[in-house]
Amino acid sequence: MRTFIIAMATMASLAACSTPAEQAASAQRDIDHKVAVYGPACDKLGYTANSDQWRNCVLQLSGEQEARSYASYPYYPYHYRGFWYY
Repeated sequence: MRTFIIAMATMASLAACSTPAEQAASAQRDIDHKVAVYGPACDKLGYTANSDQWRNCVLQLSGEQEARSYASYPYYPYHYRGFWYY
């Protein structure tokens, strides 16, 4: 049983590793998704596609959406060294 647990822990830790190429591909997929979702809105706002202002618009809109999604998470107090933090 102990060998099984060690083997599963090793597999889980190796699965979390990724190469720089995989990290770059993941970042590119994230940017492509943001451009596909928020790019048309920035076009409608009058920004020229693929300009610096258009890219800033895409990043700003995606950042606002992420902030709204995190704001809806419930807040949980935590206990640290005998004190509760709220």
